[in-house]
Amino acid sequence: MRAVVQTVGRASVTVDDEVVGAIEDGLLVLLGVTHTDTAETAATMARKVHELRILDDERSAADVGAPILVVSQFTLYGDARKGRRPSWTAAAPADVAEPLVTAVVEALRHCGAKVETGRFRTHMLVESTNIGPKTILLDL
Repeated sequence: MRAVVQTVGRASVTVDDEVVGAIEDGLLVLLGVTHTDTAETAATMARKVHELRILDDERSAADVGAPILVVSQFTLYGDARKGRRPSWTAAAPADVAEPLVTAVVEALRHCGAKVETGRFRTHMLVESTNIGPKTILLDL
């Protein structure tokens, strides 16, 4: 599982002209799933995201109650080392990835995080205003 975590002043996801998820002063998490990921991987990723000390004064979303916007992003497993056309073979198929993305979201909520999401299997417009910018890649 891979996540790109960014500190944002605001972020939102729009599908068909409808905002389906939006946050202010929190974390935008682009989340990719691979074939070997499990429910345990999802729980570990949720804990890492929630406790990641990326906010001001080395604090985490858990410390300050910052909201988190989670957006599924299979392209994090794109591989363009052998040319210009990326291969997506390392990305888990949607029927495998969707329950694991949901598991990360549920684990974050179980920890007390306020979580918004994108919408799986749709064309999403993701907008964000980064703060810092601070961006971390978590690769489990």
